[in-house]
Amino acid sequence: MIIDRNSPIPQYFQLQTWLIEQIEQGVFRPDDKIPTEAELSQVTGLARATIRQAIQNLVNMGYLNRRRRLGTFVLKSRIDEPKKTIIGLLLPDIRVGYAPILARGAEDESARSGHSLILCNTDDLFVKANFHADRLIDQAVSGVIFVPTSAEDDKNFQIINKFTRKKIPVVLADRVLPGNNIDYVTTDNFKGGYELTKYLINKGHTRIAITLSDRFSTERERLAGYKKAHIDYRIPLDPDIIKIYSGPYTEKPYVQYARKLLKHRDVTAIFAGQDRVAFEIYSVAEEMQRLIPGDISLVGYDDLRPACSHKISLTTMHQPIYEIGQECMNLVKKRIRGDKSKAQEIVLKSTLIERDSVREINKTKALSIPSLENVSI
Repeated sequence: MIIDRNSPIPQYFQLQTWLIEQIEQGVFRPDDKIPTEAELSQVTGLARATIRQAIQNLVNMGYLNRRRRLGTFVLKSRIDEPKKTIIGLLLPDIRVGYAPILARGAEDESARSGHSLILCNTDDLFVKANFHADRLIDQAVSGVIFVPTSAEDDKNFQIINKFTRKKIPVVLADRVLPGNNIDYVTTDNFKGGYELTKYLINKGHTRIAITLSDRFSTERERLAGYKKAHIDYRIPLDPDIIKIYSGPYTEKPYVQYARKLLKHRDVTAIFAGQDRVAFEIYSVAEEMQRLIPGDISLVGYDDLRPACSHKISLTTMHQPIYEIGQECMNLVKKRIRGDKSKAQEIVLKSTLIERDSVREINKTKALSIPSLENVSI
């Protein structure tokens, strides 16, 4: 077995997948003892904590059973879980952005638990989401993972209510809607926006532009984090360099915003609300012969791989998008099995990835304030 250390898939998950394959192919049979943590560490080169995480996940999933002082053994049968269940996945667009990664996480998790997945592209439109909701109900799906569209909240609730009236559980992915009785999995976008802005400030930047959409909870939270960092560092907010688009992603408005922001010669950094927007800004900067980071610094959000035409090495906030897909699938499976506990609110951590798109302009400018955990919002 080979662990691909360059893969975006976590190493514990790669080991977990390999062990499942060995069990399902009969290499490890019921009641067989699997290799010890030390033996697996020697074969894979992984830390024992990583191996322990993978094994514990398989114990939780019903593949393995730990026997005290004896080892870990393959169970004779999996946990009692509905077979051939169909789960619907409503995504903005499977071709671009974070959606393919999220779908892969959900699909990998569904496949190893005997579920089938129906992918539906909504193009961030209520009318398409509404159409697919009816189709999924006709297909007798047992659960749904739903990335809310760019429509108003009440429209998205119409979609959710279609399913809940049929007793079909719904888990929201990435974007959150107001309400206390909806399962969701997302990341801490407020903290991510705050940390990215703080990073720029500590690099000496005080004229930081931002452009994003206010249609989604994720980007609204990032904007709130951006504003809070300015307040905490006593840097005035300038509405003229805050460019907000009230709609789903499309290139044209962000190209226009990029041209306007890049004409502000006193702006030293731009915070793009998502990586796709950052890539558009980079292209416009090339056209306007403005260098990144020589003339202006740039940060993004999501940690997506750029198209081949982009030469930028982007500083960005990495979101565990693959894991969002996994967690959503696990939540749906719990509800299908009859879990009636209160709505789950799972918030995963993001990580700032420092690359080459930010220039330090004033080393003495770096400031310090209490950590975000001590900051009231």
